[in-house]
Amino acid sequence: MEPLFFAHLTDTHLNAPENASLFSLDMTAKFRQAIASLQQLEVTPAFVVISGDLAHEGIESDYRYIRKLIDEESARMGIPFYVALGNHDHLQPFHAGFLNDPTLDTPYYFSETMDGLRLIVLNTQVISRVDGFVTPEQADWMSNVLATPAARGTVIVMHHPPIQSPTPVLDDHLLQNQDEFAQRIAGTDVIGILCGHVHFDLVTTFAGVPCATSSGVAFGLDLTARQTMRLYDHSAYNLVMIHDRQMNVYPMNIAEKMKVLVEYNLHKK
Repeated sequence: MEPLFFAHLTDTHLNAPENASLFSLDMTAKFRQAIASLQQLEVTPAFVVISGDLAHEGIESDYRYIRKLIDEESARMGIPFYVALGNHDHLQPFHAGFLNDPTLDTPYYFSETMDGLRLIVLNTQVISRVDGFVTPEQADWMSNVLATPAARGTVIVMHHPPIQSPTPVLDDHLLQNQDEFAQRIAGTDVIGILCGHVHFDLVTTFAGVPCATSSGVAFGLDLTARQTMRLYDHSAYNLVMIHDRQMNVYPMNIAEKMKVLVEYNLHKK
């Protein structure tokens, strides 16, 4: 099989124009800049997946706007866009504004197969918390899906990383049930895991499987800071190549300069 390329975006923190934006940044411009960067590549991604924190405040009007924005870019590129939810997202407004079904407030997870590659998108939100969890219901569903191997293998997309962070300020932002998750994917055709949430680039392994985060579209975080949470005006995404049932991740930075937006002293007494 020829290599399959796709784009992994995360943490867009978008808002409708009438609503306040995070740090007064133009998140729509940042999103469009990321898509424009994709369009300049000599390979056309087969699809785009966004691993959560679509919105910052997560209100219904934001999701209606995000859906319109994504539909426009999807039509312009001629490829599908898939989304996961993060801790800043809210289920009922998402169902109402993005999926146009105000009657639902259930976790949003699904599986899609494109050119032999299976994508499993999980919902790792824990309401009113910054850490994540794969519920037993999702884990059972995922095991049933993984019981049948896909031609190119499976890539799992979720917001909360199941890996350890290099900075202690994010120790409480990770997936809670890492051991159970590792057991669920052991011996399956999972060839990669893609996450967001932590706002820095990290490519490593989890349970013997390649695992990558991304700085994200909205802003970046200084992973070397030990006592503070230092956020940068920065934007990035991952270009992902699937070849010979292997996932290769190429972090793509699209901002020329990084300035400090805010720095939180988490140990202030």
